[in-house]
Amino acid sequence: MYKISPSDFAYLYEECKLCYCLKVKFGIYQPSMPMPGVFSAINTRLQGNLIGKNLKTLSEELPDGEVVTQEGWVESKVIPGTDLYLKGKYDLLVRKKDGTYILVDLKISQPGEDKIGKYKTQLGAYKFALENPASGKPVKITSMGLLVFYPTKAAFKDGEAILFFPPKWLEVPVDEKGFLQFTKEIDLLLEGALPPEGKDCKWCKYRHVGDEIAHKPVQEDIPF
Repeated sequence: MYKISPSDFAYLYEECKLCYCLKVKFGIYQPSMPMPGVFSAINTRLQGNLIGKNLKTLSEELPDGEVVTQEGWVESKVIPGTDLYLKGKYDLLVRKKDGTYILVDLKISQPGEDKIGKYKTQLGAYKFALENPASGKPVKITSMGLLVFYPTKAAFKDGEAILFFPPKWLEVPVDEKGFLQFTKEIDLLLEGALPPEGKDCKWCKYRHVGDEIAHKPVQEDIPF
């Protein structure tokens, strides 16, 4: 059985299949730089201040529902037709009036429509895990979306700098059939031989440069 993380789908899986397989099959991670602390601080404060609030009261553009859960860990049953299961941490769960839930991924970035396709499989994975948990009660997800914040202006008042982050909602379509097909592709990838490197993978390029330097003959100074 392979544990797969939904957070890997938007970047690692798309950028380099080899690096993805090395991580999942052998626990070999790409080197990474930690996220600047300011982004974590902004994310934590935004999420924490949303708990218990109806999104609709924050902006008419947002869906109607109360934020009830922040940063929850989930682990799924084995995905049918594969040797995979999911484990990861979603951002927010919003309870609708009918008792079902909206799955929300919070982003601090430019709110482009291209992000809908980029994060579709990640949200689909969390949806599957919440509805098919390895233990506990299933949670019914009826819609998904990205809640995007990006600063548009700044002001100074009473000795403080104030940034304005108007929320933007990007609805992500539910595609259960497409998600299950996607997991079957991952299953085939992991069961097969290691794939070639991603042609634009900076970590594979970095590794080769290091190898070339390490194995380059050292030229001795020629005495005159």
